[in-house]
Amino acid sequence: MKNKHLKAVDFFCGGGGMSYGMQRAGVKMLAGIDYEMSCKETYETNISEAEFIHADVFELREQDLEHRLGLEKHDDSLILIGCSPCQYWSVINTKKEKSEKSKSLLTEFSRFVGYFMPGYVVVENVPGIRSRQQESGLDVFIEKLESWGYTVHAEIHDTKHYGVPQSRKRFTLIANRISADKLEPVPHQGKILTVRDVLGEENGFPKIPAGHQDATERMHSCAGLSAINLKRIRLVPKDGGNRLAFAHRPDLQLKCFIGKDESFKDTFGRLWWDKPSPTITTKFFSISNGRFVHPEEDRALSLREGATLQSFPGEYVFKARGREKIARLIGNAVPPMYAEKIGRAIVDNFKRINKTH
Repeated sequence: MKNKHLKAVDFFCGGGGMSYGMQRAGVKMLAGIDYEMSCKETYETNISEAEFIHADVFELREQDLEHRLGLEKHDDSLILIGCSPCQYWSVINTKKEKSEKSKSLLTEFSRFVGYFMPGYVVVENVPGIRSRQQESGLDVFIEKLESWGYTVHAEIHDTKHYGVPQSRKRFTLIANRISADKLEPVPHQGKILTVRDVLGEENGFPKIPAGHQDATERMHSCAGLSAINLKRIRLVPKDGGNRLAFAHRPDLQLKCFIGKDESFKDTFGRLWWDKPSPTITTKFFSISNGRFVHPEEDRALSLREGATLQSFPGEYVFKARGREKIARLIGNAVPPMYAEKIGRAIVDNFKRINKTH
């Protein structure tokens, strides 16, 4: 226990949601590693003193990382975090051939865990990684961790119970080598946050029309809508209405939905004010990709509204260019508030163990 300060390396760091939350919990972030160069500016802007390492984890060598960051093996104060891209295991219909390579990322991450044997290991991903754990390599990864002496918590949690105003089910693994305690994210004390708690004029989101562009770093900008889509969502009842409101209008009903009133009901749907938002995906700026219509304004969510529902603070700056790239950084992120609750579990454990030594 010679080093009393927790530090972490965030593999597949993206725009920094996990790193930011860990930092808020009191962990020093050493570096974020990602193959996507478009993450670099956002990561370095928001994660103080951390280095962004542009690397393909399939080609990154353990010794190179060791020397670059000055890491030590068997360091009880080191946390290795691996929140690999999850498109392959997602229930959302994505092109699996594009994400085929990503399904082996957990295996690559385990290489670094086995080499460094850090005090703590964190993995966060979609629930599908567990329901298909043989194919994803999760079962082998957990077996390895246990054989190396780690105590492993591996469960599915809904972020709405951890201070995030969004219902988002995530697989979360926290493993620790320094105690027999099963660590899990620290639950939020207080009410479950809803859309009303964080969005709306009283929370600093002035009313805007579809297509509004905000040139400031606040990014309260939203996508434009065609005339026919504006007609459609004007008919959708405020506060949780769905597309069935125009299903019997031949001039407005989409051909793909004819006879499918019970399918895809969230498409063109409005958020509810008094519930957490549904899962914020990388397409949250589009009304045809889920329940992403504002509860009462006739438009999709703005970029900043999506980030707020992901629990990013107002001062978090997204540096990518173009709406799609920014929305991807936001939708793919680990909600920072949830990451902070994971970090707090580790920090509390580390402090307790240090006190007894």
